[in-house]
Amino acid sequence: MKKANTNLESLRHSCEHVLTQAMLNIWPEIKMAMGPAINDGFYFDFESKIKISEDDFPKIEAEMAKIIKANLRFKKEEITFKKARELFKDNPYKEEWLAEIKADNQKPIVYWTGDKFVDLCRGPHVKKTGEIKAFKLLSVAGAYWRGNEKNKMLTRIYGTAFPSKKELDVYIAGLEQAKKNDHRKLGRELDLFTFSDLVGSGFPLYTPKGAIIRLELNKYIEEIQSKEGYMQVWTPQVAKADLFKISGHYDKYKGDMFRVASNYSDEEFFLKPMNCPQHTQIFKSQARSYRDLPFRITDFAMLYRDEKPGELIGLSRVRSFSQDDCHVFCTEEQVDDEADRAITMIKKVMKTFSFSYRYRLSTRDPKRPKDYLGDPKIWDKTEKWAEEIMDRNEIEYFNAPGEAAFYAPKMDLMTTDALGREWQLSTLQIDYVMPQRFKLTYTDKKGKSRTPVMLHRAIIGSPERFIMIILEHFGGNLPIWLSPIQVKILPITEKHLAFAKKIFKQIKNQGVRIEVDEKNDTLQAKIRNAQTERIPYMIIVGDKEIKSGKISLRLRTGENKQVDTNSFINDTKRLISGRSLKI
Repeated sequence: MKKANTNLESLRHSCEHVLTQAMLNIWPEIKMAMGPAINDGFYFDFESKIKISEDDFPKIEAEMAKIIKANLRFKKEEITFKKARELFKDNPYKEEWLAEIKADNQKPIVYWTGDKFVDLCRGPHVKKTGEIKAFKLLSVAGAYWRGNEKNKMLTRIYGTAFPSKKELDVYIAGLEQAKKNDHRKLGRELDLFTFSDLVGSGFPLYTPKGAIIRLELNKYIEEIQSKEGYMQVWTPQVAKADLFKISGHYDKYKGDMFRVASNYSDEEFFLKPMNCPQHTQIFKSQARSYRDLPFRITDFAMLYRDEKPGELIGLSRVRSFSQDDCHVFCTEEQVDDEADRAITMIKKVMKTFSFSYRYRLSTRDPKRPKDYLGDPKIWDKTEKWAEEIMDRNEIEYFNAPGEAAFYAPKMDLMTTDALGREWQLSTLQIDYVMPQRFKLTYTDKKGKSRTPVMLHRAIIGSPERFIMIILEHFGGNLPIWLSPIQVKILPITEKHLAFAKKIFKQIKNQGVRIEVDEKNDTLQAKIRNAQTERIPYMIIVGDKEIKSGKISLRLRTGENKQVDTNSFINDTKRLISGRSLKI
């Protein structure tokens, strides 16, 4: 199990305190809110009547540099509530924190930076500010206090810190590359998807090219699933509120669901945010025995979640999406085999895309037991079981208390893209709660009625998020099997068009996605356009090709070669069918 880098966390947390102190030195009237270290840096939220922008960063960074150069000591102190209220009087954010600390029967802890700056904090920190060797402020954004849109909008400054300037430079270079490979930018350039104000924010519209990528991804997952005995189903996108009341989503998840009104009924309906409640009804539709188990069903139907407008980002967080969703109804004795089967499929898919990954064990928040359904003893059992499954499959993982679903812990796959950023894709969950709430049963070998265990599983998760990841991971240069257009023929002049169309027909009949560029452009312009479209293969047709009967092939990598048409077709089909990353 991989442990968090506490030294880096301490460094970044300390740098956040330096940022806060620098801000107060420059603008004493601002009110501190909060500012933790995060995965790739830190941030600080504050309230101010002054509008602070990235133009102010040089001034803030200069003040931070002075504090760092002073090599001030970080000193931890446990204080009384009386003293804490004196230190943070007239600051409603700190007063709110203090009230929560008191409610939890804890003592206020502060950290001093030198003798003048102090903040409520439990650490960790480095010993002195001089240990901060390399830092940079990155961006400014708006953020609601504690993430609640009913609260005041604050200003948030993001930054990062590293043990050395070299590491910081590498990180900044990665951010610049990420801007170039932003999937929203690539989606427009490659004509894959769009958004419309008339349709609504968070509802992506896929063009013919974008739809090809979705279909190919789903086709791949279905090919793997069907070989392992999974059966595809299709379920409605709307369901009665009663379904979600039984599942627990009505009470625990209602705020994130779209309510649907009927013109002919007073019944309450919702767009479904997940498939599992409806899948229970497929299982329950007829009597089941132990001979029917494991019962594996998959579903690619659309799902809808009412995400907050400020959290919608391209395809990474949307309001309409699908999942390569699967639910396995099985006996307790079958859980291990089914979990291993799922993990084996997940490993195969991750290998196809050459993704590195680790798992997140998403467990309960021990401080919020009322957020979860089911017997705590069952939770203890399934959380331990999840650890055993990952250990047996030699999976690297880390703990994430509070990230569990309300009905079960989760084994969430976190993949790392080409820029080192981490994203959740797959999930695997052992669920006792939902089968019990829906009164699902099967007959065992002795004729007794038993409740099945329900496994929730996804491989790539949402195609929306997966498309975002692979677009940025490959910089738009998708593997040939996923490329909407795999080959483009570039006739040099109009007189070469007839031969180009002949080759087009020959290759298209073999199932390859191909186009002919019939524009009245120069060859260089056609090559440039094809490169911009990230076309894997360009076939150039001129007098030489007509005479020789061979084709001049140009790869998007810039490589050129003469090949036989039939050899090219066979090699291309092999790469496509093998879902190769090579071209």
